Amino acid sequence: MTEHIVIVGGGTGGSVLANDLADRLDAEIEAGDVRVTLVNDGPEQVYKPVWLYVPFGQREPEDGRRRLDELVDDAVDLRIDRVTDIDTENKRLRFRGGSPSVSYDYLVLATGSTLEPDQIPGLAEGGHDYYSESGAEDLREELLEFTEGELVLSVIGTPHMCPAAPLEFVFMADDWFRERGLREDVEITYTYPIQRVHGNPHIAEWAKPIMDERDINVETFFNAEEIDPDAKTITSMEGTDLDYDLLVTIPPHAGIDLIEEAGLGDDGWADVDKHTLEAEAAEDVYALGDTADTGVPNAGSVAHYQAGVVGQRLASEIRGRPATATYDGKTLCFIETGMDAASFVEFDYENPPSPAPPSQKLHWSKLAYNESYWLTARGLL
Repeated sequence: MTEHIVIVGGGTGGSVLANDLADRLDAEIEAGDVRVTLVNDGPEQVYKPVWLYVPFGQREPEDGRRRLDELVDDAVDLRIDRVTDIDTENKRLRFRGGSPSVSYDYLVLATGSTLEPDQIPGLAEGGHDYYSESGAEDLREELLEFTEGELVLSVIGTPHMCPAAPLEFVFMADDWFRERGLREDVEITYTYPIQRVHGNPHIAEWAKPIMDERDINVETFFNAEEIDPDAKTITSMEGTDLDYDLLVTIPPHAGIDLIEEAGLGDDGWADVDKHTLEAEAAEDVYALGDTADTGVPNAGSVAHYQAGVVGQRLASEIRGRPATATYDGKTLCFIETGMDAASFVEFDYENPPSPAPPSQKLHWSKLAYNESYWLTARGLL
């Protein structure tokens, strides 16, 4: 009997895992003993870190898009469709439009997260973001016209994708305005919902002196409650009002309803063992990347490393061996500190981050990784 592995979600984690399995289980797939299916609700994969550079004219949105059929090994069945129901008891998936349901032996959820700006009154009308393609393009036009006034970057809720990206934006904006001779006429304010500038205390301790040195104003313990686009004010739950001329936000993020409806976790995040990535509420189900509630950052490197672990575990199970591979929380991230300098952090569950001194070399290393990302997605790096 052919054993069927279904991966839902064709982002970094899903595509890396699909290609990993195609390589790792090559003989079993060739013999017809294993089938791997990747389901995604669109034909393209989007590499979202590119969007940070779009507002500054450094990249175009199309630089972050590739067709999945060009990224995924031919041994993988690619299905462009939307899963509407997960029946973990009977191991079946249902699809939109009444398409025939599909059974699975092993299921991997890599469904990511979504933006929900409507959670905050006035946000959709009054704020700009670079966490979506259209948002990044709109912000590019706004920045080009912005020559003086109050620029506010507000992180609204956590967790969110690319945890370092809010810091990167204000560091890059500071440098960008300085290069154009406009920094003296532009005030930059950064808000964060807890009492430090980043969720990780070690990164916060590193970033705050840089912000002070560059005259980036900071408002911590600021949880945005409402935005008035006409008055151009943002009000926090704590009762603080900030005026702005240009508001850039990290919108609230949410998981996928499908996860909660299947009883796999609250708010769309799957409850998993943080080492094995196995779902706590169902057998033969894994989750990785943003989907998995492991406490590590919602970063592409996390999805990449987790995909390798899940691939090893699935191969062991298929072959009737004990699954011993575990995820140790490994995360790595480049952090832009301007238009031509960056830092780098690497950490795991046991070892906290210690950001490297910013350098031009690390900046170019980040750009080089962005360019080579598609090789990673294809399983070549």
